[in-house]
Amino acid sequence: MTGTRIGPYEILGPLGVGGMGEVYRARDTKLNRDVAIKALPDLFAKDAERVARFEREAQLLAALNHPHIGAIYGLEEAEGAKFLVLELVEGQSLAERLAGAHALRVAEALTIARQVALALEAAHGKGIIHRDLKPGNIMIQGGSHEADDISAKVLDFGLGKALDPSGSGSQANDNAKSPR
Repeated sequence: MTGTRIGPYEILGPLGVGGMGEVYRARDTKLNRDVAIKALPDLFAKDAERVARFEREAQLLAALNHPHIGAIYGLEEAEGAKFLVLELVEGQSLAERLAGAHALRVAEALTIARQVALALEAAHGKGIIHRDLKPGNIMIQGGSHEADDISAKVLDFGLGKALDPSGSGSQANDNAKSPR
């Protein structure tokens, strides 16, 4: 997809592939910034349930506004395909960081854990459960010298679920068919 345009977004290259989509670095030519574009794979684009889950991810992210949760900028459609426009979070995943040659220092681990807990607390406060929290869905920025320089962001709410806003703890109707 490199070089392809989706509205004002020019695809610059791949960032990764997950169970619910392919993620690309793109340039927002209107706002002159880089973003991440998550594309629903062609294989799933014809599956109404997968499309609904993809759109639900956009709605869940739109309900969240927190410094430790990757932001959504929009849901786009081009030539029948759906795309999420997301905050581009530079750095490395916690999985990559843990697999590195140097172990996390205790102060770094505590800072990351605190920030992830704050992100989940904010999501839970909105009745949203992540359901796929793992080191690969947490991006780490900074932290090469001081734990205070670390910023963690929780990404990928593709398997997320919204609870019933009545407070009963049951699933909201539109999430009743979510997997797991």
